[in-house]
Amino acid sequence: MGYADSLLADGERIVLRERQHWLSPVVHARNSYLAFIVAIILFWLGNYYVGVDGAAGTLRQVLGIVTFVLVIGGLVWLAWVLAGWYNEAYMVTNRRVIKLTGLLNKHAADSSLEKINDAELDQSLLGRILGYGDLDIMTAAETEVDKFKMLHNAVDFKIQMLNQKHELEFEGMRPPVGPPLRSSGVSSASSGPAAAYTATGDVAPMPAKAGAAAAASPAPAAAAAARGMTPAEVTQTLNGLADLRDRGAITPDEFEAKKADLLGRL
Repeated sequence: MGYADSLLADGERIVLRERQHWLSPVVHARNSYLAFIVAIILFWLGNYYVGVDGAAGTLRQVLGIVTFVLVIGGLVWLAWVLAGWYNEAYMVTNRRVIKLTGLLNKHAADSSLEKINDAELDQSLLGRILGYGDLDIMTAAETEVDKFKMLHNAVDFKIQMLNQKHELEFEGMRPPVGPPLRSSGVSSASSGPAAAYTATGDVAPMPAKAGAAAAASPAPAAAAAARGMTPAEVTQTLNGLADLRDRGAITPDEFEAKKADLLGRL
């Protein structure tokens, strides 16, 4: 398991993993190119314009040493930039967006999907051709959380991030799973708030002690619904309806309608 996978919480999964475009290390390694250019110039001067005797010979040796150092330094810097680019990660999970950078010293920054309001994408003409862009992650206060520079497949990254944000919000809006509100045919014999409805959908008073005979036939419940109800029966039935409403089994409007019907039977 890599370092990025060790950052995941329980139940969290990586949906999309990207890094900066390959053009990014090419740009960031410009110091290496400068070192190579200077080394070529010094090598050329040392071999064609400096003599080999006396002070000229000493200068030639110095130029050779400097040229060697510049070449080695440029190669080391280029390798460091490439290694850093290879070890970075920009990830979209089902809960957050993670930016992981660093070769030896790791730095991980993440933004929760529920706090992200939008993302601003900037793409130059070259970026559209080569498939990269700059992505700014925005919070609900329209403040920038992080900026992903030269991100590969930036358009897909933004789309996946917004899709996962929508899925997370939709999952939070789903009502908890409860018992069915009504059943076809004879009503269920199970005790509890769901027994407050008869097979026809009318509200039936909930007796204090549910016997096997009363649970097997809806006729006594229908008869009780037709007559007046005692305050204790109305209170018990209202409690059962309120529990169904809180669990999402019935809507608030249905609860109010049944409540008015029950209060009218007192």
